[in-house]
Amino acid sequence: MASLIDLRRRIRSVKNTQQITKAMKMVAAAKLRRAQDQILATRPYALELRKVTEHLAAVAAGEVEHPLLTPHEGEGDDRAGSGKTLVLVVTGDKGLCGAFNAHVQRRTEQEMAALNGGGEILALGNRGADFFTHRGAPMRGARRGLFKDLNYGTAQELAAEVSKAFADGEYDAVYAVYNEFISVLSQRVSWERLLPIAREDVVGDEGASANGHRPYLYEPSEAEILNELLPRFVTFQIYRVLLESQAAEHAARMTAMDSATKNAGELIDTLTLQYNRSRQAEITTELIEVVSGANALEG
Repeated sequence: MASLIDLRRRIRSVKNTQQITKAMKMVAAAKLRRAQDQILATRPYALELRKVTEHLAAVAAGEVEHPLLTPHEGEGDDRAGSGKTLVLVVTGDKGLCGAFNAHVQRRTEQEMAALNGGGEILALGNRGADFFTHRGAPMRGARRGLFKDLNYGTAQELAAEVSKAFADGEYDAVYAVYNEFISVLSQRVSWERLLPIAREDVVGDEGASANGHRPYLYEPSEAEILNELLPRFVTFQIYRVLLESQAAEHAARMTAMDSATKNAGELIDTLTLQYNRSRQAEITTELIEVVSGANALEG
């Protein structure tokens, strides 16, 4: 049985830990609020940008063959086939966020196994870089400390590197695996194709769109606009993926630290009860010894 001194030390230690987890929860909540506002403001623009880009790609199908639109040999409709695939694995830079990183790592291993050795990883975040480097996974590279100062320029650099590698024929497809922010209590691991960009089937036989509406009129021309829009589209999609992962990480950390704080409170209650019982037993023993000594003197 633990001594009273040991119990006091354990209670003090758990209380200190509880203060740390509570502070981390508050910090994560503050960061989550900013990240959540940012991603919610970004999603509508990303959705409309995708619609316009895919519409233009379909309308200008006979006028422009941009390298970011061209499917390579071995690239399927929904995922990479037998060709080489680049996988952007987005994890956090830190831990203490539950299974946030583990879910992405597990999904990446599943997808890499399905590629039959035809994939390479570009790890975005410390946790993913450490995990796959130590396991000897085929790596293109890693970007560590990515989320310390995440901005649009970061996405531009990544998009330029990825687009060039795809256009040069190094890869037949580019995918991203990341945690998508659903709510404070829910994140979903997503596997999303970034390249090649899909051509939406929107043009009918008589120049009208497939849904029956008249087509858009573009100025100066669909081809010129598309050539300007495609690089920006790839950049913004990568930026959105990074923002989704950042918001999901803060939410996961806040939830994990909240659970840790509650568990610490329950442990403190259990240890305090044990301490009180031990103290009561010790006092009872001392009283018995005093009474026994007094009786012996009287006798």
